[in-house]
Amino acid sequence: MPKLDELIEADLPHITEIRHDIHAHPELGYEERRTSEVVQRELTACGVQFKAGLAKGTGVLGYLPATKPASRTIALRADMDALPIEENTQASYTSTKQGVMHACGHDGHTSILIGVARALSKVEERPNNILFLFQPAEEGGAGGRAMCEDGALDGSVLGTRADLVFGLHGNPYLRVGQVGTREGAMMASTDEFRIHVRGRGGHAAMPHTVIDPVVIGSHIIVALQTIASRGLDPLDSIVVSIPKFHAGTAHNVIPDTAELHGTLRTLRPETRAFGERRIHEIATDVARALGAVADVQFVQGYPVTCNERTATAHFRQIMRDTFRDALTPDVPPVMGGEDFSFYGEHAPACFYWLGIMPPGQSSYPNLHSPEFDFNDAALETGIRAMTALALSQVDGGWHPSGVAEA
Repeated sequence: MPKLDELIEADLPHITEIRHDIHAHPELGYEERRTSEVVQRELTACGVQFKAGLAKGTGVLGYLPATKPASRTIALRADMDALPIEENTQASYTSTKQGVMHACGHDGHTSILIGVARALSKVEERPNNILFLFQPAEEGGAGGRAMCEDGALDGSVLGTRADLVFGLHGNPYLRVGQVGTREGAMMASTDEFRIHVRGRGGHAAMPHTVIDPVVIGSHIIVALQTIASRGLDPLDSIVVSIPKFHAGTAHNVIPDTAELHGTLRTLRPETRAFGERRIHEIATDVARALGAVADVQFVQGYPVTCNERTATAHFRQIMRDTFRDALTPDVPPVMGGEDFSFYGEHAPACFYWLGIMPPGQSSYPNLHSPEFDFNDAALETGIRAMTALALSQVDGGWHPSGVAEA
């Protein structure tokens, strides 16, 4: 598609400018009003029909119909929110908002999808209907779920029901020009739990008169590590971490209570259920054995991001046809989470990595770090990959399963 490639290349300065502008004006989840306005402005400029105000106010759904009887409806997703991190990149377009920055590259994802919409709006032949999902609040706010609940994929808001959904994320461990994915579990479920330990406080110099919730909480933390080391097959993946432990107000007072906050990450629903059950059993039984009481509360987070078999096979074929030597072998799963997982509950979905490490470098600032900045050199590959998926001819004999496969 040389003509399309020429359109994309000619548009890159504009897309880069948009990326820098969004980067300089980051917004947290469900607060992406300015970013949403940028998206709406750009969709209006290229004649793409859209519906704004989705997902609690800032989500935008764009739609381009096929130019002939449609083969399928392809949905493409980008996330728009930033993180509560103070930027330290020294970029000329650094964040203008103290304590907020695009440390995960969503400015790049949003700019790429804008570039895709601009390019596809100029294409004379589009075999598929195309949905553009600009969602808020990926960083813990479940904006993807809110988009689905508002009907972004089922045709009730705009366009037609999605047959396939694709999403990308910048990856600092892959080089610019590379893309990578895997079939099945790609990213973990993300659940939160809190353990409230109730003992009996008193003077720190008289520990025999108290039931120390700090010591008991420490025992619970150590015992929870046996879930991974002794409770599961070593080849099954689970993470149980306690990043937050709060107790006490003075150096000489043993408190009545302690609070432990943790996260549970798994790649299989069965392991997820096992982990939740064992966290509850260990916390309550250890506390009971030491004379205290422990209450456990779970908050279910994102499901496993699971790439459906036929959608993943289709992605691989299109990438092989579009790029030379760009598709990497199967990437390993990671224990981070993604709310792209919610789209996979409504249509066959494939999530993939987009390389952002510059050629000749052996490392790049990691996601969620103050030094991270999405690499402009990856914009072209991202736009080309998404446009190729949007214009791909889907085999007429292909029948989506409609659900993600574990």
